[in-house]
Amino acid sequence: MQNKTRRITESAMLLALAVVLELVSKMIIPPMPFGGQLTIVCMLPVVLISYRHGVKWGLVAGFAYSLLQMALGAGTVTAAFQPGYFGDGTMVGNALIMCLLDYVLAYTLLGLGGMFRDKIKNSGAALCLGSVVALSCRYAAHVGSGYILFSGWAEWFFTQEGFPAWGAQLVASLSPNMLGFVYSLVYNGMYMIPEILLTAIAAVLVARAPKIVTKIS
Repeated sequence: MQNKTRRITESAMLLALAVVLELVSKMIIPPMPFGGQLTIVCMLPVVLISYRHGVKWGLVAGFAYSLLQMALGAGTVTAAFQPGYFGDGTMVGNALIMCLLDYVLAYTLLGLGGMFRDKIKNSGAALCLGSVVALSCRYAAHVGSGYILFSGWAEWFFTQEGFPAWGAQLVASLSPNMLGFVYSLVYNGMYMIPEILLTAIAAVLVARAPKIVTKIS
């Protein structure tokens, strides 16, 4: 009972820290024009929950974090269910796909962050690699969502004024389906790849404090 209470209390505190880091990030880092944002490693606390308490509990914490993210992004979620967000008419199916992929799946997968804690002895390496895998899974979920829902923006995105010349070359050389996939990969990568790198570095630094990476269960 004591361990269960500690696990719940500690997880709540780390999730609160993740939310605080997210809010601070929104204050000082400009968001991407069509959703997504680089943060001050706000996902590392969720990865730490998984590392300290195991992947199963980490996935539960990740799911809870996904609900918090939906609350923080309530404006976007609400707008997605309104007419015109995905085109003409109200497309409830698309809104549900967005909620599932961009929120529930993307953030629940952060719970995979502790998958190497019993496989790699070096805690820094285990936490770093777990962070990379967990955040890469989140990246993949966003890529899937972007491909399904926003491929129609691909040609405009790559040919807009100021975009490098290789964008127009992609439009000319790729099929519409492949162009939509590359668009989602590039757009989401603009904030997720730096996020993955920063979180991996932060994980190595955090792991230098033995008490922080102690395995509780």
